[in-house]
Amino acid sequence: MSETRDTRLPFSLEPVLVGLLFGSIGLFGVIYGIGEWAPELASRHGAGIDTMMTYLMVTTGAMFLTGHLAMALFIWQGSRRTRISHRLASPRFEKRLSIALGVLMAVVAEGGVVAIGLPVWNEYFMAEAPPDAVTVEVVGQQFFWSVRYPGADGEFGATDIQLMDDVVNPIGLDRSDPVAVDDIVWLNEIYVPVNRPVRVVLRSKDMIHSFFLPHLRVKQDVIPGMVPEVVFVPTREGTFELACAELCGLGHYRMQGFFHVVSDAEFTSQLERLASEQ
Repeated sequence: MSETRDTRLPFSLEPVLVGLLFGSIGLFGVIYGIGEWAPELASRHGAGIDTMMTYLMVTTGAMFLTGHLAMALFIWQGSRRTRISHRLASPRFEKRLSIALGVLMAVVAEGGVVAIGLPVWNEYFMAEAPPDAVTVEVVGQQFFWSVRYPGADGEFGATDIQLMDDVVNPIGLDRSDPVAVDDIVWLNEIYVPVNRPVRVVLRSKDMIHSFFLPHLRVKQDVIPGMVPEVVFVPTREGTFELACAELCGLGHYRMQGFFHVVSDAEFTSQLERLASEQ
């Protein structure tokens, strides 16, 4: 009488623990990423950026979780096998399937970001500032922001590098220019009216800085020799942090300013106050 041979592997705790480890990493990674990361929104175009980021987090999070759970399942199943199993598909099919899955993941993850992000890009970078937009010039240097308003004439006056002085004239404003007489220059504080377009003209005196308003979802590198502009609409009154998001030296940590979004009346009052202190 022949004996039936038991080919089952003895129970091992190691593959169970490894499988649980991968599954736990996937679950806790998704749970950790669910939380609110961005500060409360305070701009019109920022809603599109938040939607884009949410889409990106959901799609990549789903892929991350699926991959880790699949790995946990394969580890557990593989640990119970007594021999190497045969291929379930031909090498040619496996190659095509790998390529198709890679393209699908790229389309899902990046295609959606592009579709959602293009309208935001057009509003943020490509749109022309309307006539009623408030124009502000911001000049970055180690380690502060110089802010200039054009005054009542709506034009910026001439500047001269020979007149630059970090204490009394950081941007080198030429007061002998009639257009520059009413220009308002201030440090580290910007006032703008709520629900009106704002056009920010950016310059740098020394190195790369990055103009960053996290609540308004505004971030633009400021590069010497270039004059980038951003246009956006603040939608909520308040005082928000202005930070430099590019490491620019030992004092980078203190290159901080404040972006004040106020009512129209308060904005006019603040400009009058700043003009009287020139």
